[in-house]
Amino acid sequence: MAILLLVVGIILFIGLIIVHEFGHFIVARRNGVEVEEFGIFFPPKLFKYKTKAGWDFTINALPLGGFVRLKGEHDSDTEPGTFGAATLWVKSKIMAAGVTMNLLTALLIFTFIALVGMPKLIDNQFTIKSDTHQVSSKTLVGYIDPGSPAQKAGLRSQDQITGIAQPGYSPVSIGSAKDLPSVTKNFAGKTVKVFYTRDGHQRHAQTTLLTKQAVDASKKTDNPKGYLGIVPTEFVIQRSTWSAPIVAIGFSAQVTALTFQGLGHALAGLGGAIAGTVTGNTEARQHGQTNASEQVSGPVGIFVILKDGSLLGYQFVLLIIGIISLTLAIMNILPIPALDGGRLWITLASRAMKKPLSAKAEEAINATGFVVLISLILLITFVDVKRFF
Repeated sequence: MAILLLVVGIILFIGLIIVHEFGHFIVARRNGVEVEEFGIFFPPKLFKYKTKAGWDFTINALPLGGFVRLKGEHDSDTEPGTFGAATLWVKSKIMAAGVTMNLLTALLIFTFIALVGMPKLIDNQFTIKSDTHQVSSKTLVGYIDPGSPAQKAGLRSQDQITGIAQPGYSPVSIGSAKDLPSVTKNFAGKTVKVFYTRDGHQRHAQTTLLTKQAVDASKKTDNPKGYLGIVPTEFVIQRSTWSAPIVAIGFSAQVTALTFQGLGHALAGLGGAIAGTVTGNTEARQHGQTNASEQVSGPVGIFVILKDGSLLGYQFVLLIIGIISLTLAIMNILPIPALDGGRLWITLASRAMKKPLSAKAEEAINATGFVVLISLILLITFVDVKRFF
């Protein structure tokens, strides 16, 4: 089941690219701008199909996004049917269409999940209390302390702990993450069986918990320990009915705020890394790199998140896809060269100054932005590989 959900998640992620580019495609054609190519991923080309309408459908090798190539994309082009000859309003609609499609997709996904059961990811996650009830709650293994009883028992991250018992006795149920510290404290220093679920299968393992003296002594150090040696997390599913669309909007606002907060931390970390490099301060450079890399993730990180999320059920996979769709909308509306927002803001700025950019200047700006963007993706991918593997 987990493998199926992973495959579905990857397909849906690719679907977000198609949805985004379809927005550009359909708005361009409806406004008289000719489409020359609809590409999934970036070149080099792997597959090409010439449609009856005259535009090419291509599948390319680099899974870093997609594109719609329009006729006469330079702002200085004037031939009928070109992007350059379109009015400012039409150009703005075409460039904003991908963002709109991703935003609508995210809202639809969040509305559906709110109806069937939305995972709680944020402590103060937006809900309408009168129309929201908890469907299920699982106590999952989060961080595992090296050399701890949990590690010796073979527990893994995202195992669901269901109970703990001394051999020969009935297990004490773990109803929530808050139950675990008190239950393990009652068995301090004793050999116990830990009952847990992994990949849908019930399992148990035997281990000896830390003593109360060892736990109390660790609290006076920089590395406090628990009796079992894990940091538990609680995976809660909550459901709404009539308020599902409102929950979708409220949750989107929260994710948007957190995204900008993360971008702020990433930029601050990047600035610290650059300053540390310039001044020769190795500690500042490494601290900046760590802060910046913790806030972002690339294709590898997305795959790992989907792979781990597939163990938590289809609601979590759909939620991640919805968050990615919303993030794509946010990133593509920002004034980043080579992305939709960058092109839109450059076009608006040139119109405000009443001085259209030359084809050469436009190509230079977008090419530079594209190189920087690809370089960042490659750097983030390298960081993700080191982080997850």
